[in-house]
Amino acid sequence: MARLENRALFFTTSPRSPEKMLPEIQLLCEVFDGQVWNGSTQVAFIEKLAESDFFEGSGSPKDKAFSARDRINRAPKALGFVDLNPKLKLTPSGHSFVYGKRPKEVFLRQLLKFQLPSPFHNESKNIAGAFWIRPYLEIMRLICDLESLTFDEFKIFALQLTDYRNFDIVKNSILSFRREKESRRGDYKSLVNEVWTKAVEEIYVEAIASGKARTRQSRDVSIRKFIKTKKGNMRDYADACFRYLRFTGLFSFTGRSIVVSPDKTAEVEYLLKTVERKPVFVEDQKAYKEHLFNPFVPTLYADIRENLMDTLMRLHSYTRRELSGMAVEELKDLRDGIIQKRKNALIRHQEIQLKSYALYQEVVDTFNEIISDELYDAPLFLEWNTWRAMTMMDGGNIKGNFKVDDLGQPMSTAKGNMPDIECDYENFVLAVEVTLQSGQRQFIAEGDSVTRHCGQLFKKTGKDTYCLFIAPAINQATLAHFYTTNKTNVTYYGGKTRIIPLDLDQFMRLIENSYTYSHHPTPKDIESFLIAALAQIEDAIDENDWKNKIQICVDNWLAA
Repeated sequence: MARLENRALFFTTSPRSPEKMLPEIQLLCEVFDGQVWNGSTQVAFIEKLAESDFFEGSGSPKDKAFSARDRINRAPKALGFVDLNPKLKLTPSGHSFVYGKRPKEVFLRQLLKFQLPSPFHNESKNIAGAFWIRPYLEIMRLICDLESLTFDEFKIFALQLTDYRNFDIVKNSILSFRREKESRRGDYKSLVNEVWTKAVEEIYVEAIASGKARTRQSRDVSIRKFIKTKKGNMRDYADACFRYLRFTGLFSFTGRSIVVSPDKTAEVEYLLKTVERKPVFVEDQKAYKEHLFNPFVPTLYADIRENLMDTLMRLHSYTRRELSGMAVEELKDLRDGIIQKRKNALIRHQEIQLKSYALYQEVVDTFNEIISDELYDAPLFLEWNTWRAMTMMDGGNIKGNFKVDDLGQPMSTAKGNMPDIECDYENFVLAVEVTLQSGQRQFIAEGDSVTRHCGQLFKKTGKDTYCLFIAPAINQATLAHFYTTNKTNVTYYGGKTRIIPLDLDQFMRLIENSYTYSHHPTPKDIESFLIAALAQIEDAIDENDWKNKIQICVDNWLAA
C-alpha cells in the first residue's frame, strides 16, 4: 500500500505513455496469471519483457524486481487493470483495456475512479485529512472552467488541489496568476520561478522547518537542492497527467495549454455533472476493488443511445430513423469509423497546405519556439514539425511515426524501436531522427539507436537508405560516431551507414532554400544533397572538417 506523505497531488508517472501499458499488461497476465507477485516473478517478468518485440528499453536493469514493480505496481495497479493480491490476475477493466475495441473509453473510466485516499493510497498521520479528491476528474473541471490550463499553471497550482472542496481557491489562484502575468509580460520566466518556489515552500513547509531538507552541506544549499528536486517531481506529475488525459481523446494540446477538444465539450460536461466527486470505499478494500475493477462504471456520455445518435447526426448526414435500429456498440463502431475518416482527411488537407508552402512561416515559427524552450513537450513538437518540414519540401511519401489525435495534432512521440520519420522516395528511403538532447547524453541516447534504425529500415525496404540526424547542436562524440560508421563496414548496421548530422539551424536553412527555389524540390534534389554531404567524408581530414564541408553543401543546395 502506498502512503501519502506530502500535501500535493501526485500522478502515476510509470509508464510515461498509456500505450506502453497495453502490451506489458497483456504479457504479464498471459504468462504469470495466477502466480504470486513476488521477487522471483518480478524478475522473471522483466526478463520475459526484455525478450519481447515491443520492449523499448536498453540493457538489463540492475534491480529487476524493482523495475517490475515500477512498471506494474504504479499505473496498472492504481488504475485497476491488474489485481496483485492475493495472486496476480487481469481484472475485468484490464481485460477490456487490453482486448476490447475501445481502450480509450476504458482508460477514461479508470481515470475517473482514481481517488485519494483509497485502500491503495492512505494518508500518513502528519497529513491526515489533507486528501479528499478524484484528481483526474477535478483537473478536467479546472480545464473546462478556465477554458484552458497551461503546463505552468498545472505544476504550480493544480497540484495543490488535494481536496475537491478547495476547488474555487485553486481556480482563483490561477486567475490571479494570469492577471499578474499580464502585468509582467516581459518577465514571465522570473514570475514563474518566484511563484513556483513559493508554492514549494508552502507545500513542504513542515519538512523544511523540521530539517528534513538538510544535507551534509550548508542549510541554504540543501534547501535549494530540496526545492529543485520537488520542482522536478511536480513537473513530472504534470507531464504524466497531461499525457494520460490526452490519451482519452477528450483533450488537445496547443503547445502551451491543454484544452477540451472542440467536439468533445458535451462529453466532458456530462462527466462533470454526473460523476461523483467524493472518494468511495476508502476503508473497504473489497468494495473498492469491485468498484474499481468494474469496466462499465461510470457511465460515459457515449454509453447513452440518444447521445450517440445526436453525435452521429452532427458528424454525418444520418437521420434518426436510419440509426434507430442499431445497438449502442454498432453506433459506436459507426462513430469511430467516421472519426477515423475525418482524421485522415484532416491530415491529407494539412499535407496539401504544406506542399504548397502555405504553412512555411508557421513551420519556421514553431522551430524557433522549440529552440527558445517556449513549448511544453518540445521533443514531441520537434518530431511533428520536422515531419511537416519534410512533407513541405519534398515529394516523397513522408510517414511520421509519432501518434496524432483525432484533430491531427501531435499526441505522443514515435516508439523507441523505429525511426522518428520515414521518407520513401521510390528509389531510396530516408530515415529522419531528431532530438533535443545535448552534450554526452545525446551520444549515449542516440548514437547506437540511430545507426540501428537505419539498418532496420534498409532490411525492411531493400532500398538505398540514408538518414538525417537533427539536433539543436551536434555533440562532438555523436559527430565522431557517425563519421566512423559512415566509413566502416558493419554487418549489424547493414554495411556502411549513410548518416548526415545536421544542426537545427542547418536544417532550417535547407527549408529556406527549398522555399526560395524556382520550383518544388524533387526526390532527385533530395538525394543530390545526401550524396554530396556524404561524399565530403572522402576528402575530410577529420569529423570536424567533414562538419564544415556539410555546411557548404547546405548553403549550396538548390542554389542557382
